[in-house]
Amino acid sequence: MRGALTCCIALLFSATAFGQQRFSRADTLRGSITPQRSWWDVTKYDLHVTVHPEDSTFSGYNTITYKVLKQDSVLQIDLQYPMQIDSVTQDKQSLRVTRDSNAWFVTVKSPQLKDKSKQLTVHFSGKPRKAANAPWSGGVVWTKDEKDRTWMATAVQHIGASLWWPNKDHQSDEPEEMLINVTVPQELTDVSNGRLKKVADNPDGTRTFTWVVNSPINNYDVALNVGYYTEIKDAYSGEGGKLDISYWVLDYNKDKATEHFKVVKPMLKCFEYWFGKYPFYKDSYKLVDAPYLGMEHQSAVAYGNNYQMGYKGTDLSGTGWGLKWDFIVVHESGHEWFGNSITSKDIADMWIHESFTNYSETLFVECQYGRKAANEYVQGIRKNIRNDIPIIGPYGVNEEGSGDMYYKGANMIHMIRQIMENDEAFRDMLRGMNKTFYHQVVTTRQIEEYMSQYVGMNLEKVFDQYLRHTTIPTLEYRFIGQQLQFRWVSDVKDFNMPVKVKLNENGFKLIYPGTLWHTANFTLSNTKDFEVDKNFYIHTKQVK
Repeated sequence: MRGALTCCIALLFSATAFGQQRFSRADTLRGSITPQRSWWDVTKYDLHVTVHPEDSTFSGYNTITYKVLKQDSVLQIDLQYPMQIDSVTQDKQSLRVTRDSNAWFVTVKSPQLKDKSKQLTVHFSGKPRKAANAPWSGGVVWTKDEKDRTWMATAVQHIGASLWWPNKDHQSDEPEEMLINVTVPQELTDVSNGRLKKVADNPDGTRTFTWVVNSPINNYDVALNVGYYTEIKDAYSGEGGKLDISYWVLDYNKDKATEHFKVVKPMLKCFEYWFGKYPFYKDSYKLVDAPYLGMEHQSAVAYGNNYQMGYKGTDLSGTGWGLKWDFIVVHESGHEWFGNSITSKDIADMWIHESFTNYSETLFVECQYGRKAANEYVQGIRKNIRNDIPIIGPYGVNEEGSGDMYYKGANMIHMIRQIMENDEAFRDMLRGMNKTFYHQVVTTRQIEEYMSQYVGMNLEKVFDQYLRHTTIPTLEYRFIGQQLQFRWVSDVKDFNMPVKVKLNENGFKLIYPGTLWHTANFTLSNTKDFEVDKNFYIHTKQVK
């Protein structure tokens, strides 16, 4: 029932805010909490996968440990075409499996008693889809390194982890722990999430790497990186004690990486100052050379920016500040707090991942170069905003909203900081958020309510305007003599965001417009002094 209701709301939303876009049954099976998903909770994955470079195929099995939330007999396991589930067993019994698009329905035989723990093992094989343009159009990346040797990696955000391994492929359910066992030809190395527990040489000329993840992990973060890697070890003394750091790079990049990644420890210090302790001390921090631009794979951040500053050598802000640091190192590492520790329950709420992480870039600039530079940077990235569709996507169909979740979302957070007029309180809010929602899946409503409560004002109208509408509000103002009048023109009924304006040489102060004309309780000595704070992403219009 819950899944069906979510589906209907999603279809209605997509037909209004998202034009005439329609979604299929397969989209609903992928994106909603179906009845076959809702009655069991994943507690552990024990994934075993053998990578066959000669024909680009995978084979293996995944043992899923789960807690029974209520009695039922059919589970939904996800694995995408052309991958195949070969068999499923539980309690030494073979189970019946049927398929509906990329959802596989497994009928269990043994009693499923509420609150009890159960296991089932899913054997799988096939040739997973290659990435068309990782990481945006994801899949498995097969390529050659500079020495014409095998190099492979996975990148499956949005398209889904079930592209290459069987699991409960929905962001709402994360295992508390995970084992990742990867078998590759003996001359190759696999780097995955967590800590390397052991490496075993096999009689058939292969080698198995066992990685242990000691924290909850979202499915799309689970990663394979297979190539001729070497490890550079380091450590950072942070809020959680000693944090082990490793840079897994292709052998010929070792010297280059040792120098280039010196930014990591200052970055971690900055992020811990603003967000609280790094969320995965148990699992370490890693950067891993990747054959694509980058991805926030938990405790194994994929790096492919070619050891250059900026974003592929460019500055996304156009201010010059973005060329002083490596965008991929900073942005993807920021996701360890927002996206990996705090994860959105539905992909429609991915702004929670991207808006805060995009703003982490601004905070990093501030840590390194000061407030003025940070303000210039966050204002500069506005040129990338499209205002095309809402930032929040349709629910229950595995669909994100607008890419404006990056730049527009960051500017919304920046405005909330201005409204608070207290950087210590703003910092406490971010740190408190990471403490309150540590290693949890959340909804937009939870984040909105948390921030409103912390700021001490209802921010509902602000979130509605910037997350659920495509336009930005216009502050209309006029002067009656030396008296200022102002109002908001907005898509949101009764929009009421405070805004900072400059009245004289004493600087900026908050005013509180509504949608009706309001007369300020002060006079201006010179109307030419009036100025709206550029840190607010709004339109302004002087009217008669």
